[in-house]
Amino acid sequence: MRQQTAACFRMEGKVAVVTGGASGIGRAIVERFAASGARVHIIDLTQAESVAREIGNGADVQVQQCDVSDKAQVQNAFNDIFRAEHVNILVNCAGIAHVGNLESTTEIEFDKVFRVNVKGMYNCMHACIGHMKTNGGGVILNMASVAASSGLADRFAYSMSKGAVVSMSYSVAKDYLAYKIRCNCISPARVHTPFVDGFLAKNYPGREKEVFDQLSGKQPVGRMGDPGEIAALVLFLCSDEASFITGVDYPIDGGFLNLRD
Repeated sequence: MRQQTAACFRMEGKVAVVTGGASGIGRAIVERFAASGARVHIIDLTQAESVAREIGNGADVQVQQCDVSDKAQVQNAFNDIFRAEHVNILVNCAGIAHVGNLESTTEIEFDKVFRVNVKGMYNCMHACIGHMKTNGGGVILNMASVAASSGLADRFAYSMSKGAVVSMSYSVAKDYLAYKIRCNCISPARVHTPFVDGFLAKNYPGREKEVFDQLSGKQPVGRMGDPGEIAALVLFLCSDEASFITGVDYPIDGGFLNLRD
């Protein structure tokens, strides 16, 4: 029993693609997968070779620079990977944030959020699904948000995009059951990433700590999540131990959805 427990969540022999894997939650997922024995491909808009070297350190991490909103770029990136090996796992983590209500959100802003957060995820799943069907199955994990199912002020376009992520995940899970392809999504609440620090520095100069504490206090547990905590759930849902789980949106939110006053 002890040996069986020690082997849980190992990923030797697995190949994973993580979009948005150069920073934040995506990077934490790449680190967790690599530490668990997977071969990992980062797909990111930025050049992430230095990230791959830092994470690598004995692990196998490769990089494909790609704009997920560009279908041709996505297909080329995946084709490069497919020529070398069979992909077992796709984690769609690439995305952008947006602040604004219906009236303040311009059409250009709306289209950009949709293009990256929704069409970008479609592009990656579309590029990978036929490959997984041909090779006997796989796992897709999509990054949603509590914004998909909870009314958040000034998050109109972002909430729209994450609601679409949840719906797409359910549809893919249903349509590909017979092909042994599992698809789930997770919905984090606020997580402390470099994006949060940059947002505070830009919008609240000199008040970063004050506003950070206010934002942290909105989670019932009294703090923001850590990217490593999100990555731990992703690792489980993408592992063989979760083989009975598909078509589920998992909140990981410090009690945000159900325990707020």
